[in-house]
Order: sequence, then C-alpha cells, then structure tokens
Amino acid sequence: MTPDDTSEARPPRIRGGLLAFRRHLRVEEVPGRGTFVLSERGLRVLAGRSVGRLAALLDGTRDVASVLRDAGPDTDARAIGADLTALITAGVVAARDPARQGTGAAADPAAAAYWDAAGLPGPTAGARIGLIVTGRSDPAAVRGELAALQVPLLPEPGAGRGAPHRPGHPARPGAGDAPRRQPGAGLPRASGDASAGAGEVHPAGDAVPSVGREQDAGVPRPSGGGAAAGAEGLCPPGDAVLDIVVCDDYLAAPLRDIDAAHRAAGRPWLLVRPGGPVLWTGPVLRPGQGPCWSCLTYWLREHRAAERVLQDALGLAEPPAPPETSLAATRSLGLRLAALEALKWAAGHSYEGPDAVHTLDTLTLEGRRHTVTRRPQCPECGDPSLGSRAGAPVVLAPRPKGFRGATGHRAVGPQEVLDRYGHLVSDITGPVAELRRAPHGPAALNAFVAGHNLALTAGTSGPATGLRQFAGGKGTTEAEARAGALCEALERRSGVFDGTEPKVRDTLRALGADAVPPNAVQLYAERQYRERAAWNPGRPGYEHVCDPLPAGEPIDWSPVWSLTGRRHLLLPTALLYYGVPDSVAGRRHARADSNGCAAGSSLEDAVLQGFLELVERDAVALWWYNRTRQPALDLDAFGDPWLAGVRDLHAGLHREVWALDLTADLGIPVVAALSRRTDRPAGAGEDIVFGFGAHLDLGVAVRRAVAEMNQLAPAVVDARADGTGYGLDDPAALAWWRGATTGGHPYLLADPEAKPTGPGDHPFPVHADLKDDLDLITGLVAAAGLDLLVLDQTRPDIGLPVARVLVPGLRPFWRRLAPGRLYDVPVRLGRLAATTEYDALNPLSMFI
Repeated sequence: MTPDDTSEARPPRIRGGLLAFRRHLRVEEVPGRGTFVLSERGLRVLAGRSVGRLAALLDGTRDVASVLRDAGPDTDARAIGADLTALITAGVVAARDPARQGTGAAADPAAAAYWDAAGLPGPTAGARIGLIVTGRSDPAAVRGELAALQVPLLPEPGAGRGAPHRPGHPARPGAGDAPRRQPGAGLPRASGDASAGAGEVHPAGDAVPSVGREQDAGVPRPSGGGAAAGAEGLCPPGDAVLDIVVCDDYLAAPLRDIDAAHRAAGRPWLLVRPGGPVLWTGPVLRPGQGPCWSCLTYWLREHRAAERVLQDALGLAEPPAPPETSLAATRSLGLRLAALEALKWAAGHSYEGPDAVHTLDTLTLEGRRHTVTRRPQCPECGDPSLGSRAGAPVVLAPRPKGFRGATGHRAVGPQEVLDRYGHLVSDITGPVAELRRAPHGPAALNAFVAGHNLALTAGTSGPATGLRQFAGGKGTTEAEARAGALCEALERRSGVFDGTEPKVRDTLRALGADAVPPNAVQLYAERQYRERAAWNPGRPGYEHVCDPLPAGEPIDWSPVWSLTGRRHLLLPTALLYYGVPDSVAGRRHARADSNGCAAGSSLEDAVLQGFLELVERDAVALWWYNRTRQPALDLDAFGDPWLAGVRDLHAGLHREVWALDLTADLGIPVVAALSRRTDRPAGAGEDIVFGFGAHLDLGVAVRRAVAEMNQLAPAVVDARADGTGYGLDDPAALAWWRGATTGGHPYLLADPEAKPTGPGDHPFPVHADLKDDLDLITGLVAAAGLDLLVLDQTRPDIGLPVARVLVPGLRPFWRRLAPGRLYDVPVRLGRLAATTEYDALNPLSMFI
C-alpha cells in the first residue's frame, strides 16, 4: 500500500474514538525502508511522506485532532489527512471506543486482536447464547466446556428435565425423548447508527453490525408469553442472539419440534454434532431468511435412503444409531468449533458459512463445506404448489448463442455452468453426491462421472448395471466433460417423482384425444407384450417390457405441452418421471427412461438437446436393428486437430477409430464413432466401443459422437486378452467386448460402395439464436407428420433448466420392435430393398 495519494485533502470524518493500528498488527518503522506492518496474514510495507511520523502517534491515546496537533508545526496537514484516510480505508487503522479502552483488550489482548483482524468489535456486552442438548451428550459437560471458552451462555434454568432420549431405539410414550434444552431466545436489533456514511469510522465495539444477522430486526417475533415462551423451553424474545443445538444425528426426531419452535419464534439456531469421527458444524438456521431444517434433511435423507429400510424394520422414529465413536479430544474439538461459530455470530460476522454444514474428519483433518440451499417448494418454509409449474404452457424465448463450443452451441459456456451449479455437489447436502474423473484410462479421454444414474435405479426392477449406471459427461475439454456430468446428474435428479407433480387419474378411454397412449412412445411390439413374462426376469430395467394398458383401467396422467399443436396433452405420469409408484400393485404400464431428457443453461438449450437425442437414438435404432451398411465419415476432411489427437491417443492404446454416417429421413446429421482393439488374435473379441452424436452442424455431431466414444472407452482400456481387467461388470457389455468382432458384425464397418460423408454434406442454416433452431426443428417434425412434446422438469430447489422431450413415433434405441419407422424408413431411404422381418432383426439389444 502506498498511502501518498493527496487527492483527498481532508482527514476522514470520525465519530469519536482514539486512533490506533489494529491490534492484530505489529508496526515497525525502518529508516529509509518504510513502515512494516506484520500480521498473521503476511507483511505489508507502507510508504508515504508522513506515514513514518504517523506510526508513532497512532498508539490509541489520540483522537484526530490530537494526531494533527502532535504531528508538529512543520507537517503538511493535507498529507497527514491523506495518509490517515488511506490507512483507515485499508483497514490498518481504526478508532477505538474510549469507554471500552482497556477492558476486553486488557483482559484478553489476543481475543481483541482476533476480532480486530476480522474487522469486528467482538460479541456485544449483552449478547447471550442459548443451549439445547439432545442425544447422548451430557448437558452439564457441554455447558461447562462452552462456558470455559467464554461463550456468553444464558443461565441454566432451574426446572428439571425428562429422561434422555436414546437415539436409535424405538420411541415410546413417556420415554422422555424430549431434548434436554437450555434456554435461548430471539434476536436483538443492532444498535449502530444506520445513517452513518461510508466515509465515517465508528469506534470498534460501539455496535453490532446488522449484516451478520441478515436484517434480523425485521423477523417477526412473538411478544413475551407468546409462542416462543411456551415452545419446549425456549426463552422469551430478547434473551439470546442464537441457540446452539447439540445432537448426535441431524436427522434425530427431536429436531423437528426444535425447528418448529424456532421458526415460530423467528429465532436462529446453530446445529452441531460434536461426536463421531467426522465433526459437523452448522448451518445456522435463520427462520424466514434461509433454509430450514426440513430443507437440510431432504437431501440428508436422500443420501441415507438405505438406512430407512433398517429404521422401518426396527420401528424407530429416527435413523438407527451406530455405537458412539469419539475421543474426549474430538468431542472437545467439536464443541470448540461450535463455540467459535456462536461467538462469530454474536459478533455480527457475515459470510457464506451460516448456510452450510462444515465437516472436519478428525483422522485426516480434512475440512469440507457443504452448501445447504433453501427449497422454495419446501412444505415447512416454502410453497409446495411450485411443483405444479410443469402444468404450465412451455414458452420458448429468444436465446442468443453465447457459447459455440466444439460439441454444441449453448447460451453460456461450461465453466459458467460449473460456477452456477457446482455448489450442488455434496455427499451430505447436495442432489449430486460426487463429481470426479472416470477411474480408468488416460485423462485426455475427458470422461467424468457424477453420482448414480437415477434413470436406471429409481423405481425399476432388475439389476442396476450397465454402462450408464453413473451419470456421465464428455467433451473436448475437461470443463465440457465436468459440466456435462454435473448437468446429466442434475437432469436425472430433476426427473425423479416427488408427489408434487400435476396429475389426474382417469382412463385412456375417458380421456380420448387428450391422452397419448403409452405405447405410442414406448413402441413395444404385440409379440413383445405376449412374451414379456419369459423375457423380463433377470434383465436390467431398460430391457423390461411393460404391461399393456387396458383402455378402461384408471392410471395417473400428467400434462405435456405440444410445440406443434400449441396445446396440452396427457401422458402416463409413470412415463414422464422416474420412480412413480405402480398404479396397480405388480403392474407397470409405463416406465420412464432418459430418452429425450436434457439439461441446459436455458430451457431453450435443454429442449434443443433433448430433441437432438431423440433424433440420434432413432437413427441408431434404424441402423442397429436392421444392421444396414452406412457411409463412412471422412474424418481427415474435417481438419480438426482434436479429432486427430483422439485418433493418435487411441492408436497409442492399440486401437483404431472410425465413424459412420447414420443420418436418416429427418436430415439432421447423426454420427456413430467406433473404436476397436487391433492387437488381438484373429477371432478374439475386439473390445469395440461406440458413441453417438446428433446436431444441426455435422462437425459438432462428429465431435459429440467421438467424445461419447471416449466417455465409454475407460471401461475397456485396461482389459486384458484373458477377458479380465474391464472397468464394469455389466453382463451384456462384457459379452459384447469379449466376443464381438467387426468380422462378425460387418454393419459396424462403413459401406465400401458408398461415398464417404464430408464437411459439406447435410447442410443446415446457421442461426445466432437457439430459438431459431427450435423453430426450424418444430417445422421439420410437423412436416414429418409427428408431434413435438415438451415437459419442463426444472425443479425450484435445483434451478438448472431441464426438459423431457417426446416425439411419439421416433424410435428409442432400446429393443422396441413395434411396426413403424424401424421397418419403413430403411426401405424408404434405399438402405434395404425390403422390410426386415421381426425374427431377422439384430438379436443383440443396444446396451448403452
């Protein structure tokens, strides 16, 4: 810092107080070198015409007038004023309250220095902290530890308390599972002068800044004797700035009543778990101004769903408790962290920490921050009706393409998406438990995974295996792949049924033209229905054949919006959301899958990507099940350094890469990229992997297909010739990798008679706005006699735009063999001379 700018001639306006360097600073003048200011955060050198002279005067015994007087008659007052302004603005000098001079600082100068370093006056003299103890912790021991740490606790009430609740044991009437509560109460208004301007300096300690309590004075609080006074031991308002609530488990049953009492009182509370090998501190739950306990526990329960089975089996009111696992040192550390947070809160500290769970692993000393977000649709603190937004018409707006990446055109780029939604990754408080690089293969493959694929696990039967058992991301860069994995995980999470979705129960016959039969989308053949009892057992969920829907059987239906017809239609709720309970026990007429689901930086982006996936998978089905020979993609002609690098990378892994043009009757470019081992003996499995891509720009479609191929490649790069070393245990995939060869499956190779496709083929207009692309595809769909349906699945608590797009008649790439495009389009395009018979279709189902 160089405080010698004399543009500000006057010293700052100071509301009383004695000027001094802040207590956490050591100031030393070195003649000819400047004034050195040392703190725990580092070293600064101050230079200026009068800084050295000021340093000796700023000892806490002078106000502004005294400093100017004692600086000497030969000192430039304007320079003194400028240097004082710079020192104060930089946070090096502060005004101290003469009335408090020498009290707290003399008693504990280190504490005074700590609060000075934080820019805070420290807890106000009247601040009081309430204490509520639940679970196995001893209230007297907790109180003693916190008191020893100078936490200003309210006095312990004289009233007795019931027997302690025993976590993990069945709740029984009269068992005394009420929390052991120490009193706490509402928030006092900060006493500072709100009219003070930015150029004024207040004496440290004369007020508690209101920013630390989020305008808490406006929180409604009952008057004495109101709800707070009778709420299980909470004291009347005005007694405490915060309650510390100690528990063994953030899902403990007593916390529900504690939360309700604090919300009724408008009083913040700090939740802590000082026991166990991992200590939990926070959040500070602030009624009306952040997430509530129910918001927090929604995601906690999601991550601990397996415990619910045991809890229900044992008849417990809360999750079963494991044996206590802690040391005296770890318990003390947990309480010390709680004390620190409470003291910071009482001092008015404002930062992002209050809305987070902070964990500390006592074995590794690794600390992590888990953001807790408020759920706008929370039934306790929000509006549950927000879930009905899916029933509104879908309105698409102009959306300029702010990012034109190698694998797509988006409203914003991948890094901005990560910055916006990265806080949702947490194995404690987030909808996505993890975001990490795929565990096998070179980093240059840019393959990332993010939590389990809920499209395969929510409400399905059969083994949860497959190449897609995790949400995944791909791209030409790490940022693209990370953003893709995060978005896919959030997309799957947004599609899970939670009961707030709009729906109506009726029959297909009664709904008539307003309803779309489930098989118009699923496209099972009648023969598949007849043989489903023999087909389904032991197969993964994506291969299951659902039950046919009788026209007179009532089921739940939910609305979707037709972009082509500009009206609502109804589809089975179970076809639109993952995990919908069966309408009739043991019968499943529809099953939601991820086909056509997409997330995006905007709803327009999501709708476009979802539609392109439908086109892609329809084209894949036409090729795969008919086993047609397709033209090659001339990869060299694209002159793309990234494509060349990928081919070199695979060559270094003893693999070769090629691509096929799968573009079908809609004309939108669709590409398959394939890679196989080249060092295996003749007849041995070639570890063939493939990926697919579709886009209005052929070059983008090629890169998407190659990137998806890279995403799946880690499963095979470490495979050995003896059939071991694969990264997955999916039976269908393993059978393919170990046995499939291009010789045995010639449709995997390019048609030698067809001209290779190059960059000039399949042209489409280039638009600057996503809305223009959507208008174009809506016209294409209508011209093909099809209907473009959209369901907005954006969840208020996640915020990432998510759309489910459906075009009845377009074929999924799973084994859906009903009459229609699967048989007709290859003949119409001249790929086949005659329709493929049902029994002549590829017996291998698509398995990715």
